[in-house]
Amino acid sequence: MAYLSSELPERDAALPCSCPADSTAASVRLALSRKALLQDHANRFAASRIRWREKAAFFHDEDERYLRFLIPPGRRVLEIGCGIGDTLASLAPSHGVGIDFSAAQIEIAKGRHPDLTFVEADAEDPATYAALEGPFDFILVLDTIGSLDDCQSFIENLHPLCTRNTRVVFGYFSHLWYPILKLAETLGMRMPHPDQNVLSPADLRNLVSLADFDPVKSEQRVLLPAALLGIGRFVNRYVSVLPGLRALSLRHYLVARSMRCAHDDISSVTIVIPARNERGNIEPAVRRIAGFCADIEIIFVEGHSSDGTFEEMERVKRTFDGLDLKTMKQPGKGKADAVFAAFDVARGDVLMILDADLTMPPEQLCKFYEALRSGKGEFINGSRLVYPMDEGAMRFLNLIANKTFSYLFSWLLNQRYTDTLCGTKVLRRADYQRLKAGKAYFGDFDPFGDFDLIFGASKLNLKSVDLPIRYAARNYGETQISRFSHGWMLLKMVIFAFFKIKAV
Repeated sequence: MAYLSSELPERDAALPCSCPADSTAASVRLALSRKALLQDHANRFAASRIRWREKAAFFHDEDERYLRFLIPPGRRVLEIGCGIGDTLASLAPSHGVGIDFSAAQIEIAKGRHPDLTFVEADAEDPATYAALEGPFDFILVLDTIGSLDDCQSFIENLHPLCTRNTRVVFGYFSHLWYPILKLAETLGMRMPHPDQNVLSPADLRNLVSLADFDPVKSEQRVLLPAALLGIGRFVNRYVSVLPGLRALSLRHYLVARSMRCAHDDISSVTIVIPARNERGNIEPAVRRIAGFCADIEIIFVEGHSSDGTFEEMERVKRTFDGLDLKTMKQPGKGKADAVFAAFDVARGDVLMILDADLTMPPEQLCKFYEALRSGKGEFINGSRLVYPMDEGAMRFLNLIANKTFSYLFSWLLNQRYTDTLCGTKVLRRADYQRLKAGKAYFGDFDPFGDFDLIFGASKLNLKSVDLPIRYAARNYGETQISRFSHGWMLLKMVIFAFFKIKAV
């Protein structure tokens, strides 16, 4: 029957979107019935799970190899759906907790890994997480997402166990492999599994976003789940990660962060301005920096200039004595040495790099600050290649090379980068200190520091955001960029990142 607006039947205000009671009850009965079947299956196969893992040892080794890249040792790790605990143990956590609803599997896990904590509990019950002592550095959800009745509600339950730095790592089988996996079960090559939720990468990213988590990056790996006399390792390391082919991989991974924990207090900023032969840009830099934060520290770092740049820094410091302006001479050579020397003595909650050539307008720094403060990103990278730039700001060959390398680095890092060499990069001082602590993984390889920061942020699973800026032509001095030597350096960075980040 159609109703006029004045004749609409009244709806219970307390239940604006409620389902009929009989429908809700039926859904609950169905969920309980399915969960009981899953629990019974897990208990029946618990004793044979070790044998099945040994039969698929190569696949599990490949899986855990990449998980160890995402989750460094010595962290607080919670695994949801831990089974017999072998994967959790392989991550060498400082504090490891595994939960599973199979009592039989939990007993086996406790016997195999007495140094870890295992809890029999329902992953979809909010009370499970209220009883855990959090927060955790990493929460691992390995294949469990395929067995849940309500994936969105499950993910939402994880927020109380998170901080800003917590990363939730999902690992699951590709929906494209589902027929092959069922065939392997029929042939006795894989442990039987109940029917699973069939999720594409887009499906999981959508569920994560609906649950108020932010997808940080994703990856697809493992084209061959069998060793095949060493061929499997070669293909999985070097071939399965290639564009196009990786969409066919068996294993998908997604790293996400809680947006409810993304905002934390930052109240001060340090702007680091490395300068070599930039005497004419020192005072304009100070004058053009807006007061976007109540507490701003500016550190000029002089890099062995021959035009009186340091003397100009000292004069400007005296002229603007009402500002917190510091000067220093870098101890070594190269931009990376200058920037990191200043970062090490900076006091601001947020660290910013502003090149002294002022081709990145200082007036734009407020946008970088807001992107970080609001939680939209954790590593804010300037991009010169979105807006049209001033005539002469960048030579044509440099522009083509930068765009080419931006595509390569986006693929390598699993996050979008439109410009890797823009000098302005912004991150929290706390994240820089974590990045510095893990720098040994990459070593000293980058004289400019851009890739030290980009690769380090990727390894920390920080959410990277490109912020477009209008690139201006310099008004003083000459560019210190060589298109050929620096192009060669970029190519070396691609190869370096492939082996350190992609082919692991």
